[in-house]
Amino acid sequence: MTTITINPVTRIEGHAKITIQVDSKGVVKDARFHVNEFRGFEKFCEGRPMWEMGGITSRICGICPTSHLITSAKAGDAILAVAIPETAGKLRRMITLAQWLQSHALSFFHLSSPDFLLGFDADPAKRNILGLIAHDKEFAKRGIRLRKYGQEIIEVLGTRKIHTPWAVAGGVREPFDPAKRDYLLSWIPEARDTALMALETIKKIHVKFQNDIPNYGNFRSLYVGLVAPDGALEYYDGRLRVMDGAGNVIADKIDPAEYHEHFGEATEDWSYLKFPYYKPFGYPKGMYRVGPLARVNICDYIDTPLAEAERKQFKAIAGEAETVNNSFYYHYARLIEILYSVEKIEALLNDPAIMGQNIRARAMINQRHGVGASEAPRGTLFHDYWVTDDGLLQKVNLVIATAQNNLAMNRTVRQLAMQYLDGTKLSEGILNRIEAGIRCFDPCLSCSTHAFGMMPLHVQVIDEDHRVLSELRR
Repeated sequence: MTTITINPVTRIEGHAKITIQVDSKGVVKDARFHVNEFRGFEKFCEGRPMWEMGGITSRICGICPTSHLITSAKAGDAILAVAIPETAGKLRRMITLAQWLQSHALSFFHLSSPDFLLGFDADPAKRNILGLIAHDKEFAKRGIRLRKYGQEIIEVLGTRKIHTPWAVAGGVREPFDPAKRDYLLSWIPEARDTALMALETIKKIHVKFQNDIPNYGNFRSLYVGLVAPDGALEYYDGRLRVMDGAGNVIADKIDPAEYHEHFGEATEDWSYLKFPYYKPFGYPKGMYRVGPLARVNICDYIDTPLAEAERKQFKAIAGEAETVNNSFYYHYARLIEILYSVEKIEALLNDPAIMGQNIRARAMINQRHGVGASEAPRGTLFHDYWVTDDGLLQKVNLVIATAQNNLAMNRTVRQLAMQYLDGTKLSEGILNRIEAGIRCFDPCLSCSTHAFGMMPLHVQVIDEDHRVLSELRR
């Protein structure tokens, strides 16, 4: 058996490698997505005061700090056993949408669009954001500014773009500055136009790569995410829904605080990233996907007009009435969520409730256990805390969206390797297509793990007599 290694996987947040096993005839037998970073946050948070968790967990990652901040604050709300003020809830919703906006823009415009607009086989020295700027300066600029808008909202609310300590158990620290509302509203037309432009671009991309797309993780799985009580797309609150690959809702209205009764976490000796699964189906049959594709699949509708129109078109273009099972469509769903975020942010900015001054419910420790859940850009995020009567953490469990997609990412890599690799010929384009399967999910390994190190890329195909048949270095 010969092993091909892609190390590191590029244009993702964090460090990982892919190994592909081929037999003596060059036939791919297996492929694995290895995360060679180690998560330590859960352990070293033990003994810390619960009040510090927002500031600590927002530093897990510089890409997703706001998602951890909000989810941690929600776990704190549960421990305090309080209902936060309306103003605080709506401000938290706005900063969550801003996180979606800046993160989704980064994923599509910076990390993935170079493949689509320059080509999977383009020179890797140019197949990046700088090459994209040279190819289409206006497209790249609009993507950069869209991300900037999300960061501007985060900074206005939380005083800084990353690692803000703004949300706390019981609400938020500071009210919204009304002098900033007109400034943030002034961005809306441009942000909306950019989102619509990106959606038109992805539709053209689906035509351009119609022969490649069926290879990108096209398989049935479960889908999990939050939905509103009426089944609408939800991102901050709501209950969990589980849908199968045929569009059947197999579990609904699950209290996120009871996630551990429905989902387990397996481990493998070849990756530091856990493998969550749906318990009733067992491991690994309980594979499920979270994130944009899951959210657009499981919701009954989207409660903003432009995004809902795009959702309906998305279902029609995908050719499946109920469930879209191809991982390539994560990109399309991500752009629908960008448009949705812009529409919801505009509505929140025009809501008088965000101007309120009652922004925090104050209480002491009333429960020893609290779970917070929200929809991070990459999928459902859980923060689970056990504390003493004094609020010191005894146990912490963080269930990260990227981990929940782990089984599906591995299957996607395997499908791509079997399609494109014959075991004896390597090219940059072939390796990039396999990596692109991972980029569909936009994994954030910094969230899922803690840095352990990485190696340069060196791939060899060796036959059973240990002769090098093909070799590639980066």
